[in-house]
Parts: sequence; structure tokens; C-alpha cells
Amino acid sequence: MHTSVESLFAALWQDYIQITPSAHAVHQLLAAEGEEIINDHVAFRTFDRAKINLDKLAAHFTALGYEAKGDYDFTAKKLTAKHFEHPNTTYPKVFISELRVDELSDQAVAIVDGLIAQIPDDAAQAKDFLYSGPQWQVSAKDYRTLLAESEYAAWMSAWGFRANHFTVSVNQLQSGLSLVEVNQVLKDNGFALNTSGGEIKGGEDVFLAQSSTMADRYQVKFSDETLEIPSCFYEFAQRYHLPNGELYHGFVAASADKIFESTNAM
Repeated sequence: MHTSVESLFAALWQDYIQITPSAHAVHQLLAAEGEEIINDHVAFRTFDRAKINLDKLAAHFTALGYEAKGDYDFTAKKLTAKHFEHPNTTYPKVFISELRVDELSDQAVAIVDGLIAQIPDDAAQAKDFLYSGPQWQVSAKDYRTLLAESEYAAWMSAWGFRANHFTVSVNQLQSGLSLVEVNQVLKDNGFALNTSGGEIKGGEDVFLAQSSTMADRYQVKFSDETLEIPSCFYEFAQRYHLPNGELYHGFVAASADKIFESTNAM
């Protein structure tokens, strides 16, 4: 496992921008305006199977001092999630979700378990596990079968283990831009935004407003053919103060539910 938070996030970022060039472009666009980009959170996906479940991913962060803070349930998408924070609040929060595989059809369960069977038992302990990509072979046929049932399962089958998205902390933009203004800058520069549930999900009433780009499209070589499919996206989060004056650090399930759709194959 990594010995520092900095080295882990640096490795995750390099892997992420390889398949999400738009995030790098957004980063450069904001940096050109004099912004220093602070990450609000980084998100990961996995399956609820013992070798590679949520806890196995979380271990890489808890070993570096992160602590579990919130639990979330996405009934329609069949997901369980947790978020983690570091006592050093300058470090990004971490959001990890896992798919409740057994809630899928027998056919989909068989495909997922076939992928899991290809993973070494100790794979999750490797230093580079969180950005190791798919540790299996999968066919485009099986990808399509999963996609018909669960976009999340299909995405995992194609992309495996890596950051699903990084998130710009709008609160920490030196220019003082609001999320509405950030979205306008993105649109003015040709970036497509996720409009599921509105361009902005949440708001001051739930103490968190979020928006995101739509995922880039990238060529993936499956075992039987190559397809161009959605990869990863870039999120933007503006947090508001609670009645007690503290900044809200959690997540809003109803909003996150729509953010997941940034990787939908439109």
C-alpha cells in the first residue's frame, strides 16, 4: 500500500486523466485563470464480493488515517456506499460504492462472478490495486448483457479498479466563482454537462450542490471486439454551512444517484 496520501492520489490522478482527457483539459482551463484546484472527493466503484469489496478498497485509505463517516443506500441502482474523511481536512474525501451483485439477474450474477474468479485472492493488497484497471478478460457480449441491466456493472466490467471521478471543490476556487458560474465557463468552452435531475443536483437546502461533465468516450478492447464506451467524468461540488455554522462534509444520496448517470452510454 502507498505510504503517503499524496503519492496515492498522484498515482490515481495520472491513471484517471489517461482515459479522461476532458478532466485534464478542465483542470488546465481553470489553472489558466489562476485557480489552484483543490479536490473535494474522489470516488470508486466495486462489487460486493469478498476479494474486492468496499472494505478491501477502503483499507488502502484507512491505512493512511482515513475514517469512515457516512453510509448510503441507492435502492434503484442496487448500491451500498460509504464515505471516508482524513483528520487532515486538506486531503480529499473518499466515496466508495459497491454493487449488490445478487440483486441482479442470474445471468448477470454469473458474468460478474466469472470476472471475480479471474482475480488473484490477494489482488486487493497490491500497492497499485486502486488504479490497476480490470483484472479480468471480458467480452463485449457480456458487457452489453450487463449494460442492459446495470450501467454500473457494465462500467466496472470494462474499467475495473480506478478513480471513477475526481471532484473540484468550488468552495476553494480563489476567484469565488459559484457552481452556476463554473458550469457556464464549462459550457462556454464546449464541455457537455450531465443534465439528469437538472444541471445542478441538490443545493443550499441540502447543504451540497453538485454538477459534473458527461464521461469521456474511449476505445476499450474487449476479448471479442473493440467498443467506444464512456470512461470517467469530472465533478464539481459546492458545500454550504449547516445551521451550527459548520461546513457540510457529507453526501446527498438523491444527488449522488444522478451523478452516477454521468457514465451512462447515451
